[in-house]
Amino acid sequence: MDLNREPSAGAVEEEAEEDAPACGSALEAFGESEETRALLGSLRAVPGVRAAREVVEERFRVIMDKYQEQPHLLDPHLEWMMNMLLDIVRDKASPSALIHLAFKFLYLITKVRGYKVFLRLFPHEAADVQPVLDMIVAQNPKDHETWETRYMLLLWLSVTCLIPFDFSRLDGNLVSQPGDTRTPVVDRILQVAQIYLLVSDKARDAAAVLVSKFITRPDVKQSKMAGFLDWSLGTLARSSFQTIDGVIAMNGVLQALAQVFKHGKREDCLPYAPIVLRCLDGCRLPDSSQTLLRKLGVKLGQRLGLTFLKPRVAGWRYQRGCRSLAANLQLRTPAGSEQKLPTVTSDGDEDYNVPEGVENVIEQLLVGLKDRDTVVRWSAAKGIGRMAGRLPRELADDVVGSVLDCLSFQEADKAWHGGCLALAELGRRGLLLPSRLPEVVPVILRALTYEEKRGACSVGANVRDAACYVCWAFARAYDPRELAPFVASIASALVITSVFDRNVNCRRAASAAFQENVGRQGTFPHGIDIVTTADYFAVGNTANCFLVISVFIASFSEYTRPMMDHLVAMKVGHWDRAIRELSAKALHRLTRQAPEYCTTHVLPTLLSMTLSSDLHTRHGAILACAEVTHALYELATQKDRPVTDFLDEKAVHSLKHIHQQLYDRQLYRGLGGELMRAAVCVLIEKLSLSRMPFRGDAVIGSWQWLIDDTLRSLHLISSHTRQQIKDAAVSALSTLCVEYYKAEPGEAGPEVQEGLVLRYLAELQSPEERVRCGFSSALGALPAFLLRGHLRQVFAGLSAVTCISPKDAGFAEARRDSLRAIARICQTVGVRAEAGPDDAVCRDNVAQLYATLLASMGDYTTDSRGDVGAWVREAAMTSLMDLTLLLAQTQPALIEPRVCERVMCLVAQQASEKIDRFRAHAAHVFLTLLHFDSPPVPHVPHREELEVLLPRSDMASANWAAPCQAFPRVTRLLGLPAYRCHVLLGLAVSVGGLTESTVRHSTQSLFEYMKGVQQDPQALGSFSEALLQVFEDNLLNDRVSVALLKMLDQMLANGCFDIFTTEENHPFCVRLLALCKEEIKKTKDVQKLRSSIAVLCGMVQFCGDVRRKVFLQLMLLLCHSFPMIRKTTASQIYETVLTYSSAVGMDVLDEVMAVLSNTAWDAELPVVRGQRNRLCDLLGVPRPQLVSKVTLHHLSACVDATPEVLLLSCAGSAEPGPFLQKLHPDTWPPANGTLTGGGSTPVQSLSP
Repeated sequence: MDLNREPSAGAVEEEAEEDAPACGSALEAFGESEETRALLGSLRAVPGVRAAREVVEERFRVIMDKYQEQPHLLDPHLEWMMNMLLDIVRDKASPSALIHLAFKFLYLITKVRGYKVFLRLFPHEAADVQPVLDMIVAQNPKDHETWETRYMLLLWLSVTCLIPFDFSRLDGNLVSQPGDTRTPVVDRILQVAQIYLLVSDKARDAAAVLVSKFITRPDVKQSKMAGFLDWSLGTLARSSFQTIDGVIAMNGVLQALAQVFKHGKREDCLPYAPIVLRCLDGCRLPDSSQTLLRKLGVKLGQRLGLTFLKPRVAGWRYQRGCRSLAANLQLRTPAGSEQKLPTVTSDGDEDYNVPEGVENVIEQLLVGLKDRDTVVRWSAAKGIGRMAGRLPRELADDVVGSVLDCLSFQEADKAWHGGCLALAELGRRGLLLPSRLPEVVPVILRALTYEEKRGACSVGANVRDAACYVCWAFARAYDPRELAPFVASIASALVITSVFDRNVNCRRAASAAFQENVGRQGTFPHGIDIVTTADYFAVGNTANCFLVISVFIASFSEYTRPMMDHLVAMKVGHWDRAIRELSAKALHRLTRQAPEYCTTHVLPTLLSMTLSSDLHTRHGAILACAEVTHALYELATQKDRPVTDFLDEKAVHSLKHIHQQLYDRQLYRGLGGELMRAAVCVLIEKLSLSRMPFRGDAVIGSWQWLIDDTLRSLHLISSHTRQQIKDAAVSALSTLCVEYYKAEPGEAGPEVQEGLVLRYLAELQSPEERVRCGFSSALGALPAFLLRGHLRQVFAGLSAVTCISPKDAGFAEARRDSLRAIARICQTVGVRAEAGPDDAVCRDNVAQLYATLLASMGDYTTDSRGDVGAWVREAAMTSLMDLTLLLAQTQPALIEPRVCERVMCLVAQQASEKIDRFRAHAAHVFLTLLHFDSPPVPHVPHREELEVLLPRSDMASANWAAPCQAFPRVTRLLGLPAYRCHVLLGLAVSVGGLTESTVRHSTQSLFEYMKGVQQDPQALGSFSEALLQVFEDNLLNDRVSVALLKMLDQMLANGCFDIFTTEENHPFCVRLLALCKEEIKKTKDVQKLRSSIAVLCGMVQFCGDVRRKVFLQLMLLLCHSFPMIRKTTASQIYETVLTYSSAVGMDVLDEVMAVLSNTAWDAELPVVRGQRNRLCDLLGVPRPQLVSKVTLHHLSACVDATPEVLLLSCAGSAEPGPFLQKLHPDTWPPANGTLTGGGSTPVQSLSP
């Protein structure tokens, strides 16, 4: 665990936060206008064709969604888009499907731009009322596929309700015939609105808009408002939020009432407000689990409150006056002139009587500020701001006090969030007077760091975000001189939040608020410099904020101490381990800005926290103590002073006894002990690096015990922290040994050396894999003076760990760490050709080192985790590269040509295998060894050809993890004899693999190579010889052989060996047949059998006696004991005979095809055997004979028997031929090549 690792240069761009939003490119105009016009013009042709309709609709949806974040770009084009669509709607000849499609397109536009902007463009003349009303009446409210039509028609109808004519003029003569009375337009619209307020789709929202426009008309409100309100209140009284239907009904009615009281005149709505408020109270909406109902309740409540209060602009509100950015940036006024602060006038309506219902409404809004959902709290905050602007000054101040009560530590995070939103609204509207700032600012500063732990995480990010919004609002609301007393504290708090907050959205909100204050107030210290560095994108990366931006900002003295105090107080004990570690690293870097303050304040505080009862505080404090101490040592070193000049005796004593105090309190046990072990290991490392004066002290032995016990207990540590703890212990061991075990001059004491090295070597035999991992890494970290004299033992012990035995075959991680340790030790002790094998890498031990590393390249162990051997191979490749480069730089004569060839060939094999990550690593190792030039690695086979085939540019440009780039390059090595077999072995695994992209690209690359050599007999002969050699070397190795059979099948099917088919009994096909027979002997692996069947069928194309033998093998498989194999064989032979019809005589071709296709090959064996024998006769292949099953035990009595009798005896063996050949070399095999025998228990013979 390296707490001082520098972030990479591209860390800001490379590391993406989980919750960081993507940044899209800004658009400048609606670039798809012509395409959109064409799409809309094609609508008349698509409604009858479903596929075409879906294509057009999806394309239009994609175009519109592109402008979700910049919908204003559509404004110049909205009118012509609407006109084209409404032309379709108004056309009497348009079918209903086309009309519905047009309304769907209108809805898609409305969804992006918003209905309020789109609403104004609808035609709204008197002539439009009746057609629109007729269309909406004709709709089916329960048709879930056409809801967009109903939604848009209701919006259109709401616009037509704004015509300045009395609706009674549209009724005409309502009685056209006696007994036939038409419903007035007003009643029809009201009925439509009431119907759609109770539906469950989005048409309900449009119905609420319709009601707000219709009921508030002068000619409607007198006659219909009271009735509609009665209906609404009755619906609310009858509905319950505990049922689905009740929720739907209440939703629509509450929306409608809120819209009516928003758009209606106060004098019209005031008589009904108390009744509606009482009904709202009776609904008990705060108890509902439906967020939308609670939000609508708060929204309606504030509208009722605004109805109770007269609309006016409060004369007492704070007015800043000049809001020019340019003026704000002029920090100093011209000499001789004075600017007056904005004044707050007294309330001119002191005797204003507040209606009775106002207090009830404000109480509801204050309760809404504490709601569990953000949308409800936000609505309540806006309501508080609106109502406070109509209240007298004293009552508004009481409201501010009630809001501040929400920001107390007795309240939960929801109340803090709502209170911050309300304060921001009040400040933004000038209703939070400057006299309240001394109370408000400290509360907001606490909110900027608010975090409440809940279990394994915390809440409060929304509170901090809202507090940033308050600071942003204050920057716009107040004159700089009003905020001047609070500038230092607000600036420091915003800077701290922008760089040290865990949540990226809070950091960005704080950065935006800081930028707003810099621009509007102009008084923030070093504002421009900080804004330029800590911008929106820079604060998106947590590590960059803690380790880079914070150091820059801390260089300004105004922010240094507040930042350090915040880290110590809030972040060192944070619940998130990553934040604690980053805080410790940040303190390390900030110490350079204020070393005296760290010595006198920060470090004593941290030391007192190391014994805290809270685990997280204890862990973070120990890490921070380690980092601060090391930073002080670095400063002392720069001044050629010891670290004790910065640390007093008490601090040194406290640092030394941290471990003992934890041990005495048994804090190394349990889950918390994992954190303590890791933290104290870091402390040991940093104190050792700081050269604390502890040489010869008993604490060194205690530290050594902790490191050893941690490594010995790794198997008891949880898996997600095990690696980090192991790395921390190993790093601590290395620095501890260097600082405190090194005797002068550069030698270790024999007791320490003997005890440590031998103890660690003994632990390598532990039955626990994790213990082997830990002590292997520990041996690799030991300094050279401890290893000298025991190097041979160390290498032998580590080499033993790399060996695979049945009991520890799954210890892949131990083998991996041992290989890494070997390479690290080689680099530590160095190379001296003539030195002893106990002192350095030399002529006597280099061969054994290479043998160990090369042997590990063949580790293909698999378990439930998959190919765990890949970890070992990766470590082996890295170690081989490190050792080879080390030798090349120091003693190149120690690199033997045979060893170098072996290294390059094995690495090339890994570079052609199927796992992307390891293939890329192998390619990196191969290219590094090839192109290393300081000096070049000697004895690289075919160096000149390789430098042409794989130029140096491939190291940077080629992505070897991508199959499409890797395999075309690696197949070039097939033309080099030294690499051919190994690359073929790797390609076989890739071509015969399972991953689609790997199989496709490796196969294509192999076939491209084969095109270049298949017409060259010599080149193809060399290739085929290598291929057969790979097959022979990996016979019965299922990992390779099954994949190789698949590759052979594809190569035979693609005619890669066509040149061999012209020669009878070509050696290639003869050897291939023998290898296939040996591979499938006695096997029950269905996959292997099916792959071999495909290969055997592909070999039918070869002519000569080998074809008859291939057919014989296929005939034997036609009577296999597995029905699936019989069916597969028959199917493959059928396809083969169709493909290679010349392999079967034309006179029997049809009959062969008929037998293969008509026989039920999964039937009983006696039935199948008869059809198989018939095929043998047709194909001219000897029938396999049935022989008795006699055990091999009887062969001891048959030594003098004839071959025919012996055949009966060894029929139980799958391959009697070799045995008979050994017993009777003169008479076996029979001249005619036939098998004879009989018996009551039949067994299938597998070879003639």
